Amino acid sequence: MWPLGAHRNGQGALVVGGVDVRDAARDFGTPLFLLDEADFRARAAAFRVAYDPGRTDIYYAAKAFLCTTIARWAVEEGLGIDVASGGELAVAVAAGVPGERLLLHGNNKSRGEIRRALESGVGRIVVDAPAEVDRIAEVARDMGVRASVLVRVTVGVEAHTHEFIATAHEDQKFGLSLASGAAYDVILRIAGMDVLDFRGLHSHIGSQIFDAAGFEVAAMRLVGLMGELHAEGIEVAELNLGGGMGIAYVSDDDPLEAGAMAKAIESIVDEACARAHLPVPRLAFEPGRAIVGPSAITVYEVGTVKPVELDHGHQRVYVSVDGGMSDNIRTALYDADYTVTLASRVSTAAPMLCRVVGKHCESGDVVVRDAWLPGDLREGDLLAVAATGAYCRSMASQYNYLPRPAVVAARDGNCTVMLRRETEEDLLALDPGAAV
Repeated sequence: MWPLGAHRNGQGALVVGGVDVRDAARDFGTPLFLLDEADFRARAAAFRVAYDPGRTDIYYAAKAFLCTTIARWAVEEGLGIDVASGGELAVAVAAGVPGERLLLHGNNKSRGEIRRALESGVGRIVVDAPAEVDRIAEVARDMGVRASVLVRVTVGVEAHTHEFIATAHEDQKFGLSLASGAAYDVILRIAGMDVLDFRGLHSHIGSQIFDAAGFEVAAMRLVGLMGELHAEGIEVAELNLGGGMGIAYVSDDDPLEAGAMAKAIESIVDEACARAHLPVPRLAFEPGRAIVGPSAITVYEVGTVKPVELDHGHQRVYVSVDGGMSDNIRTALYDADYTVTLASRVSTAAPMLCRVVGKHCESGDVVVRDAWLPGDLREGDLLAVAATGAYCRSMASQYNYLPRPAVVAARDGNCTVMLRRETEEDLLALDPGAAV
C-alpha cells in the first residue's frame, strides 16, 4: 500500500522517492501530498505491458488525480487519458496530450464540452443517454466532422464495492440499460446517422474491485449484445470494460495484480466471443486508482492530542492533524479505511488506540477511524497516510477556507512541485468584495 521503495532512514524517518518526509514537510508545508514519480510510472507501465498492445488500449482515468505533469507521464508510459469534464479535457490539452489519445466521458456533456472535444480531435466520445445522441450529432454536423462514439451500457452487474461507487446496476445515472433494450435502440439510431461513427460498447461495473468475477459477467452480457447487433449487420469493433481495479488500503486488502487481471479478462472475452462465433473486438480499460493510488502519501503535522474516556474503562485518543476532510473526504463519504504511521521518527512507546481527525467544524471529519499509534505521540510529530494518490486531492475542497495542499513529486531524492499549495490570496481571489 506504500509507494515502491518507501523505507525508513537511519533517523527513523519515512523516505519516499528518496525524499525524507521531514524535509518535504519543511520545504512545502503540511498537509502535503508526496507522490513517488517512479512508482506512478512503474504502475502505468505494468498496465501497458500486461495487455497485448495489438489488441488493447489503456486509458488513465483522470478523475483519480490529474494535473499536466501526470497527464504527460501517463502518455510517456504509453497510455491514453480518460477525461470526464471540460475541465479535465482542458488540463489534458494543456499538457499536450494528442487528441486521438483522449476519451471523453460524462453523463451530462454540454454542447460546449462536445465542441471542445471535437475541436481537440478526441478519439472517442462515450454516449451516456439518448439525448446525447442528438446533442453530439448536432455539434458534429455543425462542425462538418464525424464523431467516433462508444455507447455506455449498464449490464446489471454490481461489483463488490460500496453502494455509492457501484455503477453498473440499473437504478443509477450512468449509461443505457441492457435489460430494457435502451442501449440496443440507441445503437440502432447511431448506426443510421452519417455524422456518428459507432465504434463499440463501454461498461463500468464499479470501483475497488479485487478480482475478475464481475468483469466476467459483464463481458458475457456485452458479448450477447454484440451478437444481437451482428444479426442487424452492426459490428462492434471495440469493447471498453472501464476501470475499477482495486488497491490495498489496509493490510487485509488483497487485490489481483495487473498482469493476472489482464490474463483473466482477456481469456473471458476470447472464450465468450468464440462461443458466440463473433470476432474478438479491440479491448480497452481505464485504470486510475490502481496506478496513482499507492503512488502518493499524505503527510500531516500533529496538533492537539486528546484522550477521551469510553465505556468500561477504555480510552480513545483523538489525534488532530492540520488537514482533514478538505483533503481526504473518502472516510466521511465512503467510510473508507486507511493505514497511518508515525513518519518523522520511530518510537518504542506502547501503542494506543487513536482516531486521526481533521481540524474542520464537523464531527464526521475523520481521516483514519481506528489506528494504533505510539503512546508518546506529541504535537509537531508527522503522520503519513498511505495510498492517498487517488480521489483525495482530486476531490479536495476549501471547506472552512483551508487552502488545498500542494502535490509534490519525489524522485531520486529530489522534489518537483506538481500543484502548488493554495494561499489565502487564492481563497480571496474570486471574492469581489475582498478588495473593498
